[in-house]
Amino acid sequence: MYNYLFSPIKINRLEIKNRIAYPSLGLLYSYDSKLNDRYYNYFKERALGGAGLITVGPVGVDFLGSGILALSLANDDAIPSFQKLTGIIKAKGAKVWIQLFHAGAYSHPFLIDNQTPIAPSALYSKYSRTTPKEMTLDDIKQVQKSFVKAALRARKAGFDGVEIIASAGYLINQFLSPLKNKRTDEYGGSFENRIRFPKELLEMLRESLGSDYPLTVRMAGNDFVPGSNTDAESPGIAKVYEKAGVDAINVTGGWHESRTPQLPMDLPKSAYAFLALNIKKAVSVPVIASNRISTPEMAEKILSDGYADMVNLGRVLIADPYWPKKAFEGRADEIRPCVACSQGCTDEIFSGRPVFCIGNPRAGYEGDREIEKTDFPKRVMVVGAGPAGLEAAITAAMAGHHVEIFEKEKAIGGQLIIAAAPPNKQELLEFIRYYRAILHKYEIPFFLNTEVDMDFIKKKNPDFVIIAEGAEAIIPSFEGAANVSVMSAWKVLKENPLLGREVAIIGGGSVGLETALFVAAKGTISPEILHFLFTYKAESIERLRELMFKGSCQVTVYEMLPKVGIDVGKSTKWVLLDNLKRYGVKIKTGATVTSIKDGVVVFEKDGIKNKKQFDNVILASGSKPVQRLSTAIKKMGIPFAAIGDCIKPGKIDTAIHGGFLAAMNIDTP
Repeated sequence: MYNYLFSPIKINRLEIKNRIAYPSLGLLYSYDSKLNDRYYNYFKERALGGAGLITVGPVGVDFLGSGILALSLANDDAIPSFQKLTGIIKAKGAKVWIQLFHAGAYSHPFLIDNQTPIAPSALYSKYSRTTPKEMTLDDIKQVQKSFVKAALRARKAGFDGVEIIASAGYLINQFLSPLKNKRTDEYGGSFENRIRFPKELLEMLRESLGSDYPLTVRMAGNDFVPGSNTDAESPGIAKVYEKAGVDAINVTGGWHESRTPQLPMDLPKSAYAFLALNIKKAVSVPVIASNRISTPEMAEKILSDGYADMVNLGRVLIADPYWPKKAFEGRADEIRPCVACSQGCTDEIFSGRPVFCIGNPRAGYEGDREIEKTDFPKRVMVVGAGPAGLEAAITAAMAGHHVEIFEKEKAIGGQLIIAAAPPNKQELLEFIRYYRAILHKYEIPFFLNTEVDMDFIKKKNPDFVIIAEGAEAIIPSFEGAANVSVMSAWKVLKENPLLGREVAIIGGGSVGLETALFVAAKGTISPEILHFLFTYKAESIERLRELMFKGSCQVTVYEMLPKVGIDVGKSTKWVLLDNLKRYGVKIKTGATVTSIKDGVVVFEKDGIKNKKQFDNVILASGSKPVQRLSTAIKKMGIPFAAIGDCIKPGKIDTAIHGGFLAAMNIDTP
């Protein structure tokens, strides 16, 4: 079905069975720079899933460049554990690369025993919030030697190839960038001088590893940092890499500090494939495309249209390591989606915590959460077809139980439908697509428009009940909040009602901000219309931008706390706030609403009472659990588990992981 995707490819003399690569992604499964069983189980699953090439990393070449958290191959003692890992991956049919890295100015002092990091120039780093020491010529030679020594250890450990990271804003980017490299010696100034460090390094690696050993580089196709290298300069950089001896070039987007989104839903799928094509036009070695390549159809198109020779599936293979196998077998509808939420991966890494996946409860827990067939199948009744109930149902069915689902609404999905309403959130509906496919696969009956009460449960007489009755919006206690003219954010996101010109939203948490964006986007032009108008130069650039971001509503958000979005993830909060600014949303923090009457919002800020007239008022004041069934069933003595928001309102991961674990524990007394 996907002829290009599943055709073999050679890098140097090594043949890889398909064009699917799992790239280096930090996981933080240890805090001592060493491999452990959690790493072994994780990579074993990715190899079993059918990827042709798996890259382990990032792996540090010395302590100053990687610190205590990143894996390290800085000494010979680490070789045996990496030998074990390469053996596990190869035994399952994949080729295995290692990515070697040095963070340079991006090294956080607290991760390197409070030492000062080193970099091409002593310029303050916004990322590590420190000023590094400028590298001496001896430092430069020492770091290059450390890379070579680590690469030789990697070959000894059984890796099929070595990749050097020259992206994300790390050390090599810092040498290349006129923004970060202010040296006046032979390693700074002109392009030829700034590229000297990576050029020398790659030449040293090629000589040390030999001509037959695969050597690749991961490069930024565009730094997306003002004043740094763009896609105008990147082809010239790639040509130097090719001449220095690399066998393939892995192309990604910008730096960690870039203000152009690299990973979230706001980035359209496969949006950076053009960067790979830009490099492919300049070199003759294979090129790998990256960033938001999520479906087999998309991956196949990138290859068949000539953008690249391979595709990276990073977070996609966290969400479903069996993506390649399912695609190959024609079961693409059964692929568990990556929705680019960043909550379980990027947000966790940036917070110093291990990676998991909100939508795959086994990711990172492969050794502990294996679904085993039950010896005692039970009749399981699941009440509620939101993400918690759906995950519980399919997990119980996979374990061999007989499952039925009952949902009071007219469709499955629960709050996923509401969560997918704001701009750039539609991808959350992919969860519903996935669950529908698995319900069909396991022939799980589900009954919609069915209200469940205790009499209904008694009549069905199940062996076990899983209750996922969800949550409901909180109505604040201030005057006017319960008025019928005041709407909840849930109602607005679900029903998309007609709204007036001036709209107030009470509550600046994630739901309030997403609702604000949803309302502010009403009346703006679609991407298709923008493309049409731009193509025919029907409007000026300034007018097109206005049409994109000025719609039919002016939105004001009121939040009583000093800051908004305290429950929004680190890696996506800035994107959300930037978008709110683009759409002209006004945000008032430290503003406590005291009453609403006839559209007049009265609020206190800095001890001063204010009021403003609005056409519509929307409440986004949080939610509370619905516990009608879970309270009543306790008195009946029927075995049950309550999951999801009916325990405590949370995020999607709480629902999906809770549903999974509840189903896993059905047989537990």
